[in-house]
Amino acid sequence: MSDYPDLVPRAQAVEAVLAARARALEGRPTSRVAIDAIAGRVAAEAVVAEADSPPRSHATMDGYAIDADEDYPLEVVAAEVFPEDEPPALTPGTAVRVATGAPVPDGATAVLKREDVTVDDGQLTGPTVEAGNYVYRRGSNVTAGETLVSVGETLAAKDAILLRDLGREAIDVVEPFSVGLLATGTEIHEGRSADLDSPMLAGLLRAWGASVTFEGSVPDDADRVRDRIAELAEAYDVVVTTGGTSVGHKDHVITALDALGEVDFHRVAVRPGKPIALVELPDLDAVAFAIPGKPVGAYTVATAIMRPFFTGEGDLPGQPATLVRDVGIGVPGFEYFVPVTLDDGEAMPLGHVDSPLRIYDGTYDPSVLSSSSRATRADGFFVTEETVAAGDTVQVVPYHALE
Repeated sequence: MSDYPDLVPRAQAVEAVLAARARALEGRPTSRVAIDAIAGRVAAEAVVAEADSPPRSHATMDGYAIDADEDYPLEVVAAEVFPEDEPPALTPGTAVRVATGAPVPDGATAVLKREDVTVDDGQLTGPTVEAGNYVYRRGSNVTAGETLVSVGETLAAKDAILLRDLGREAIDVVEPFSVGLLATGTEIHEGRSADLDSPMLAGLLRAWGASVTFEGSVPDDADRVRDRIAELAEAYDVVVTTGGTSVGHKDHVITALDALGEVDFHRVAVRPGKPIALVELPDLDAVAFAIPGKPVGAYTVATAIMRPFFTGEGDLPGQPATLVRDVGIGVPGFEYFVPVTLDDGEAMPLGHVDSPLRIYDGTYDPSVLSSSSRATRADGFFVTEETVAAGDTVQVVPYHALE
């Protein structure tokens, strides 16, 4: 890292993004939505359990409620207890027949499955079990006073299960961030090169819950870049630009953003996608992300670094796989995002000469791969800071987990 003193580690960049998100969420407008419409929305209120759930312990199998500390035989008493019943307390030396879902009598600590016991002349014998056997204990799902949803948490469709169980039919959520998406580059503005980044970024941003508008392109002119970004920052909560993030004489985006606000970071120690920037524009009440132009690098840093601003999730969820080819690295001090295809738990680095995309042999070349649209056919990627050998286990992050 000493050769690149301005580089920010990815973890530090993600921390800055999450901090910017927290500031941006403060005071945002809210609305109340039914729980069937919460997927992808950000909670504007905390949800705190008002009571234990379940409110009392109940059986998860048809069988007999017993005190697990007592010795056999036990006397079977009373009629069978069903879910709608109020059972009698269990007296020492007895067992009570219960149905699945029935409340467990006070004094009972376990339930024996019917097929595991023998009842002869009202006397029950069975296996030794521990307390809690086939019992859904009171408060084991939710404890009264427990915070189950925090302010700023991104909700998923599955959260409706818990909210409904708590008796909630609706919840207050933050209004989605509005995003103005702007492509930069004379070759794109004049139609001589296709804009490969904007459709991909728009899809990602919508998947992360944002309201996105593509605002066209602007040529490589410093004043026009600055003025257009300022216009969009007046109209949107977030401005996302593509291209123009390096240090060439036609790369004006970072200079423009620096003039308009405060650059949190520019250049993160990842490859591909190193020249990503986060800029806060307090005078315009907006935030900007400058995404590099090469499409695979743009996707990489968008999902690894920009995504937490919209989702609140900074982790990269991985699954183990066995690497089938050596992957070397060219320059130390970076995290390399290596795309792979997966086949029965084996990871083939896409771009290796033995893969369907023949770009590098041995030493990973993120610069070339970042320009290849075919690289998007990978199933995911793993992250490494050092050479990895065939046969090593790597943690592959599936692309679908980030979209």
